[in-house]
Amino acid sequence: MSFEWPWQYRFPPFFTSCCAWNQMLTWSTSGFVSRLQPNVDTRQKQMTAWCSLVLLYCRLNKQYTMTVMEAQESPLFNNRKLQRKLPMESIQVVLEELRKKGNLEWLDKNKSSFLIMWRRPEEWGKLIYQWVSKNGLTNSVFTLYELSNGDDTQNEEFHGLEESMLLRALQALQQEHRAEIITLDDGRGVKFF
Repeated sequence: MSFEWPWQYRFPPFFTSCCAWNQMLTWSTSGFVSRLQPNVDTRQKQMTAWCSLVLLYCRLNKQYTMTVMEAQESPLFNNRKLQRKLPMESIQVVLEELRKKGNLEWLDKNKSSFLIMWRRPEEWGKLIYQWVSKNGLTNSVFTLYELSNGDDTQNEEFHGLEESMLLRALQALQQEHRAEIITLDDGRGVKFF
């Protein structure tokens, strides 16, 4: 599946700093003065577009974890063709908005790396359980590797799912009494009910 950038990505003002979202600089006799961006609707639309772009990009590239530095240098925030890069402070604003929406978790106290959840653990659990049910595999035991990398799941959206996210999805199923995470000789596994 190829990725097609949205129209905003080819629009240079899309890469303006967060000052365009939260504040505007205006000239006065004492120099530039910061004031709140008067058009809240425009600011919110731009933030929504960035959040959607991040989630779509990570989904299509099956990217689950990233550092802020990797994000800044990735094509996601760095349009080399336009020679425009979203400033670091603006990237932080976008990532924080994703965190508020439940699509991102910081992996360290310094907020230098993050887990991006373009699908929440409960949604992954639902997809996995639908596959289990559809294929008559209830009361079956799987290793985590079989679920995320096995031949049987190759055509499923959860194929290749990072282990930390897979565990969260299985924990959600366990809370619903649809699965139990178990310890096997060669690692962890899961039994579906």
